[in-house]
Amino acid sequence: MFIIIGIVIVLASVVGGYLLVNGPLAVLFQPSEFLVIGGAAIGSIVASTPLKTLALMGKKLPAALKGSPYTKETFAELLRLQYEVYINAKKNGMLSLEEDVNSPATSAIFSKYPTFLANHHAVDFFCDALKLLVNGAAQPEELEIAMEVEIETHHEENALVPAILMRTADSLPGLGIVAAVLGIVVTMQHLDGPPEELGHHIAAALVGTFLGLLLCYGVVAPIANNLNNLAHEEARYFACIKAGLVAFANGAAPITAVEFARKTIYSFVRPPSAELEPQLREIKPR
Repeated sequence: MFIIIGIVIVLASVVGGYLLVNGPLAVLFQPSEFLVIGGAAIGSIVASTPLKTLALMGKKLPAALKGSPYTKETFAELLRLQYEVYINAKKNGMLSLEEDVNSPATSAIFSKYPTFLANHHAVDFFCDALKLLVNGAAQPEELEIAMEVEIETHHEENALVPAILMRTADSLPGLGIVAAVLGIVVTMQHLDGPPEELGHHIAAALVGTFLGLLLCYGVVAPIANNLNNLAHEEARYFACIKAGLVAFANGAAPITAVEFARKTIYSFVRPPSAELEPQLREIKPR
């Protein structure tokens, strides 16, 4: 939502400033310039991007419009989930979680935390790591390495789309110049026309340069940066899971493991311990 608000502010400021100096608004509407710049930009993305990455882009772009799902309540829910998992493992043993990690959607524990369940990447990440402990397939240090590798891979995957958009943004001023040059070519064919006609063609050509710069710095680059920030916030969510689970696997008490996890969260969305501890005390093992 905020990215839409930001782009609206950009466009309103640019167009508003133009109108303040009595600029003719109709001149800015040049369909041919939009076609040249937009079509060339889309074509360059298609030509340079594998199909799988294009599909990923289709999934990631709507996320930028929705805004970050990683709020203080989202992290508080994650911490409550971790605490309930750990106290059940402490009381009943790791094998008692076998059905929960194999079928989290029907688990009596996981079903209490719908926001977490809706994040299938996080569910797979947490449950796959728990399976290693339930099956006794990994030592704590091996678990930490496996989780760190998965986090790095997931973060690199999340960086693919922002990188493509940034490269596209960098190309837009050049594509704007291409559109402007084409406009000048058209203008040169009307040198024998009246000054009004020449002025119209020159203005249309300059709009190409204007659109390229505006789309680069006012639209595409901000969207890329927004997606990059979302990727960092998601990495914090995964780091929170990793810190808590590794601490518990190393023998920390459930409340201590949750505190390790809480410390990995950015301060502006980190649940205060004074608010979190009463919520954790209400959770009882099954």
